[in-house]
Amino acid sequence: HREQRRFTMGGGSQAKEYPLQYLSASALAAAINYPLWRASAIGQSGFRVRSMSVGSLGPVPPSISPYLHAFAPPYKGMVATILGMTWARAAIFWGSDRGKEVLKNANMPNSVATVLPPLAVSTLVQIVNMPIVRASITVQNPQSELPNIWASVKHIYQNHGLGGLWHGTSAGILKTVPKYCTAIVIKDYMESRLELPDKSSPTYESDRLWRSAYKSAAAGVAGAALTNPLDVIRNEMFKTNQPLVQTVRSLHDELGYSFLTRGMGKNLVAVAIPVSCTIFFTDALIQITADSKK
Repeated sequence: HREQRRFTMGGGSQAKEYPLQYLSASALAAAINYPLWRASAIGQSGFRVRSMSVGSLGPVPPSISPYLHAFAPPYKGMVATILGMTWARAAIFWGSDRGKEVLKNANMPNSVATVLPPLAVSTLVQIVNMPIVRASITVQNPQSELPNIWASVKHIYQNHGLGGLWHGTSAGILKTVPKYCTAIVIKDYMESRLELPDKSSPTYESDRLWRSAYKSAAAGVAGAALTNPLDVIRNEMFKTNQPLVQTVRSLHDELGYSFLTRGMGKNLVAVAIPVSCTIFFTDALIQITADSKK
């Protein structure tokens, strides 16, 4: 059982041996889920999407329009957004698993070894990645004439100065850090609790993947549901350039407490799926690599 857990993410996976698998899984998840992220960014930011039609079916419901828009060209900022997501998630998950290994080897309590690495790494990643995050969300406004991320960065800098590129960092940290801490805690909890598949079973390989899928889904949903309100606040700060407290007050004045759930459905899809995919793909790639070495 110990040997089986060694080759799963967060289960003593020896993260230092598999950094490429973490990066590859993160890149794959980011590329697959880009349209879903785009729909979530539009919904949570309150951007207006023109009514759309599908052939002879005619106009689609307003709730569906953001998804159709997200899957339709032009894909402004797609490459920069995917690259930003790739390195960020890879750094957070690899850094968290590797950090846990280091702290456990230093005889730190399990709770500290589990929570401290994602807390530190996700905070640092959020600060470094903030200009890309703000620029990529800004350019998704259907009314925006900005053609790409670089134009968006220049627009923000020219209108709001250098500090404008990091506007919303406070809300971003409040959202990102609990999301990944929650996802990683749940991931590790599920890893320790789920029964390991029987190696003698003819369905052993598929059983390993199903076990990873359960763990990944639980981690992704928990992280996404917890932090939706902070996603809304951060994206509104990007749109209005107001400070944190004023943004919350404005959202409450306009929508009441319903602002806490604005875009919740899209966020559960856009956040839970890529986080779950990243964990699942990492497990799968680590297992494939480990099996090929035997």
